[in-house]
Amino acid sequence: MRAWGSARKWPAPRAYLPVSRVNPKAKKIVLWTLGALAVLLLVGLGVFLLKREQLLRYALGQAKQKIERRYPVTLTLGPARFTDLNSVQIDGIALVPKGSADTLLTARSVNASISLRSLFARRPVFSNLQIVRARLTAHKTEAGADNYGFLLKKRGQAAVARDTTQGTNYGLLANQLLEAGFDNLPDEADFRDFLVTYDSPRHQARLTMPQLTIDDGDLAGELAVVLDSVSNRIGLRGHVEPGDYEAQVEVYGQNRRPVLVPYVQRRYGARVQFDTLRLSLTGKEMDDENLTVRGAASAANFAVNHPKLATADIKVRRGGLDFVATLGRNHASLDKGSVIRLNRMELYPQLSVRLRPEIKRINPDPRMPTAKPYTGKLAGLEVAVKVESAETKTNDFFASLPEGVFDVLQGVQGTGTLQYRMSAALDMTRIDSLQFDSGLKKSADFSITRFGQVDLRKLNTEFPYTAYNDKGDSVKTFLVGPSNPDFVPFDQVSNYLKYAIVTAEDPRFFTHKGFMEKAFVKSAIQNIKEKRFARGGSTLSMQLVKNVFLTREKVVARKIEEALIVWIIENNRLVSKQRMMEVYLNIIEWGPSRYRWPNGERGVYGVGEAAQFYYGKEPRNLNLQESLYLASIIPKPKYARYSFDAYGDLRRSTRYFFRLIADIMAARGYIPQDEADNLSRSVSLTGPARQFMSFAARPDTTRTTAVADSSQFEPINLIDLLNTGGASPDEGVNTTAPRQDEEPAQGDKKGKDGGK
Repeated sequence: MRAWGSARKWPAPRAYLPVSRVNPKAKKIVLWTLGALAVLLLVGLGVFLLKREQLLRYALGQAKQKIERRYPVTLTLGPARFTDLNSVQIDGIALVPKGSADTLLTARSVNASISLRSLFARRPVFSNLQIVRARLTAHKTEAGADNYGFLLKKRGQAAVARDTTQGTNYGLLANQLLEAGFDNLPDEADFRDFLVTYDSPRHQARLTMPQLTIDDGDLAGELAVVLDSVSNRIGLRGHVEPGDYEAQVEVYGQNRRPVLVPYVQRRYGARVQFDTLRLSLTGKEMDDENLTVRGAASAANFAVNHPKLATADIKVRRGGLDFVATLGRNHASLDKGSVIRLNRMELYPQLSVRLRPEIKRINPDPRMPTAKPYTGKLAGLEVAVKVESAETKTNDFFASLPEGVFDVLQGVQGTGTLQYRMSAALDMTRIDSLQFDSGLKKSADFSITRFGQVDLRKLNTEFPYTAYNDKGDSVKTFLVGPSNPDFVPFDQVSNYLKYAIVTAEDPRFFTHKGFMEKAFVKSAIQNIKEKRFARGGSTLSMQLVKNVFLTREKVVARKIEEALIVWIIENNRLVSKQRMMEVYLNIIEWGPSRYRWPNGERGVYGVGEAAQFYYGKEPRNLNLQESLYLASIIPKPKYARYSFDAYGDLRRSTRYFFRLIADIMAARGYIPQDEADNLSRSVSLTGPARQFMSFAARPDTTRTTAVADSSQFEPINLIDLLNTGGASPDEGVNTTAPRQDEEPAQGDKKGKDGGK
């Protein structure tokens, strides 16, 4: 037994033989093996180098057959060669549709990578496609023949029928376009100096791409586009998943220049532009006939300019749409779930558009078999729209309004919330069926704390007013208030005149909130029928706002701004009805602008000047006949000179107006019935107006069809709404609680003084 701590003897280390002493036989085997492998590799490489050209020709032949089986085309390939181990270059290609001598696509060279494994397996797979100096030339003839239509449908798929008795299925058509675009998109490609041209009897397009790359679904490139003389230089980036029909694409202007949208400028005369546009498609569903697509679109600095919309650009700094859209046979819709984002505001739209092609071939009114069929361009069009906004903070609401539409209201601030709603429906075959409803709902704590460019409360104070002529030139400026010797207070105007104007122009002025929707709808119907602003739908409140705060242009933007200003004034009771009527009576045009007063001023503006110009008397002394005549010429003061015939008597249309308005005034208690029954149909002009009258014979017209004075009001023309068809004279009026404290006392309406 070894004692503890005694030294231990460890075995000696094992000695290793030096390499030089390895078995020579083993060394020889290793060397021969390595050599054999090297020889095999060299032989394989030699065989590949000798056969790869043959395999390449085979691979290209397979690709050619695949394309020609899929499409009715002839594909011609130029000489091909390997540029390195697995890179191929083809010197020239051409794609010609069968049955046509027109070449659709050419390219100077095509470079690609080919999988060696797939090449030996005789199933060639190309990648990293690079096309240099490609030219895609598409065209369409007047007869409808083209050299590209085969790309828009899958193999064996029939074209979508158009202009048939059943109409076009827009769902199938859109589905074909989507699938053609996604299915023909390569996984990887690099286009260099790519030129696309399109020529048809209606459109010409030229698209130049210095470079466009597609890498595993990622898109990036630059484009120069000329379409119908509209030029753009744009950048493109995004991502596409062809198998899932999903895409996100961003289009933006280069060199800090906006992108102009083509076609709409040529077709509708409108300029539409944006700085950046983002489009996304998140999926599609196709049943037997209907296509449903989901996605989103948003734009930065979106702007629209059209002379009928506004005099300046209508701009939206940030706007977008999340859409759920359905397309089918003769119809398209924006469905529930869609959201419009307008700066800080959200709106929820629903839209349906349907076209009934059979309407073009039938008589729309079976009671009139001899009438001509309705054959207008919009025959059979049916449109229904509904929009409702989220409850929005007042400051966000006004900050979200588009620029160029609400100039007077820019900068308005307040408390509480606002919520907008609108619905409309129109059948172009039955235009009289137009339905329209619109409203702005305020919360209980809503109020205006700061006004914008103009303080709307200025109507309560003395202010300068400038009158303009038809050309937009100022005629004269005068104060509306006691400092003006021609100013006439409300209680110094004959009640005859007050109620004649209210009855003819706005019968619920003293009780409504600024709007009469039925009158607006009737005006819209007439404007649609005549395809022009033939008739206005303005209440006295709207006429006053237009003349005091806005320009004279007949554009949609001005009408929308006018409505919102009226809503603010009326719903917040910023100005009393009596003061509004007082200002109205003192600023409206009532005669020829070329007339000069002794003090050198031109034109006839306000009730004081009108009473002197026509009758040489004060407004409080006007009688019923004189008041009716003044009321009759308000919508068209420049046509007042044609009110008389060659014998100096009132024309038939004006006499009819006298009788109708007087009867309504009596029915409403404004004048005694016997005064209406004994009404004289003549007017004696005792002022300077007589020298301006035309007593020559000319055809008579009716008040409702005469051309309205373009520089003055767009009258409601409520004659056809009052006491007709058994309806209430005030039917369809947007009313509030009567404000009779602002209306002349009931005792002043009748009496021995004749309503003075």
